[in-house]
Amino acid sequence: MSRPILLDLFCGAGGAAKGYHDAGFEVIGVDINPMPRYPYTFIQGDALVVLDAMGWASAYHASPPCHDHSYLRSLSGLNGTGHLLADVRARLDERGKPYVIENVMGADMRSDVVLCGSMFGLRTYRHRRFEISGFTAVTPEHPKHVALTASKRRRERWAEGWNVSITGDVGTYVGPEAMGIDWMNGNELCQAIPPAYTEFIGAQLLAALAVSR
Repeated sequence: MSRPILLDLFCGAGGAAKGYHDAGFEVIGVDINPMPRYPYTFIQGDALVVLDAMGWASAYHASPPCHDHSYLRSLSGLNGTGHLLADVRARLDERGKPYVIENVMGADMRSDVVLCGSMFGLRTYRHRRFEISGFTAVTPEHPKHVALTASKRRRERWAEGWNVSITGDVGTYVGPEAMGIDWMNGNELCQAIPPAYTEFIGAQLLAALAVSR
């Protein structure tokens, strides 16, 4: 049986894609920037333009730029991409198919599911919100945060049992293990989400698609 196709919009280097692939989807990624390490079929282009041309996908995931929604925007300023969240939601609603939108905690969107690395045994918390349409998904139990998180001296703190913050100059010495990602550079890791998140959601999406056939 062929895998259902999921279109991965604003895909980055493929953290979300890996999770959906492991859940059972054929994934096609779209990003305006080149992504030479994206692990699946990749289209470089404007995500909204490609979406309009690929309405035949079985389901969609979108991770529009988070900069303008981040709590740090008051320090770094806006970069003018905040409108993309509402724009892609409107386009996805027009498709009438199941979709997932992922973004940071400060984004103006529903929190149908909120995921944290501690839910999956990862050593980074990295909370992310997921707005879901066309199916329902449960949220796993959220363990109490007991590990300290290091944003500096990460290699040393990691060896001492701390969690690490996947921000800034995270490098590739602890970030890959913390995120469950082994193919990205440090800058790509900072923009990614752990594949465990979308494997969890993707399994529920796949089950919903199977029921609807």
